[in-house]
Amino acid sequence: MAQPLTVPSMTAGADFVLRPWEMSDLSLIREAAKDDYIPLISTVPSPYSDEAAEAYVRRQWDRAATGAGCPFAIARTRDRRPVGSIGLQLAEAAEGRASLGYWMTAPGRGQGVAGAALRAVTTWALHELRIPRVQLLIEPWNTASVRTAESAHYRREGLLRGWQEIGGRRRDMLMYARLNGDPPPDDRAPSGG
Repeated sequence: MAQPLTVPSMTAGADFVLRPWEMSDLSLIREAAKDDYIPLISTVPSPYSDEAAEAYVRRQWDRAATGAGCPFAIARTRDRRPVGSIGLQLAEAAEGRASLGYWMTAPGRGQGVAGAALRAVTTWALHELRIPRVQLLIEPWNTASVRTAESAHYRREGLLRGWQEIGGRRRDMLMYARLNGDPPPDDRAPSGG
């Protein structure tokens, strides 16, 4: 078993914070359960029930407690309203890689929040946790998620045909990754003096 992890709180841009899941986040799970896509790509319970939502939150806590991952709720700083989720999965950490997944409900979409969250968790994973490779998978049609990955300086590595079952169908997925040794995100070369 991996070491237990403490999910830190961190900022994601000026207006949002990433923090551990709380039982007070059931409203976010209720909203996500109504989305056509989020329950297909996550373990968000659909149809929604308070019991299933509470079990979802406990699973997020268990991921950290068992060292399997670091799940974050994404919340607005001004009113603490949760608007999305981002999670770092560490099942392959011993091989030097981790995977990220994220989803946003309608109130958080189109504001650059997912990109800010992705940059924050990626930087933390690469530099604080010293994971050599962080990767994510995106369905090719999901242009918003592609833009999010690219805004966080992920590089597209290729198309994985029939990679994953989603909604009862095998789906193609685009592989994106960031490496510890990639150039700095602002694309400036380190100065040599």
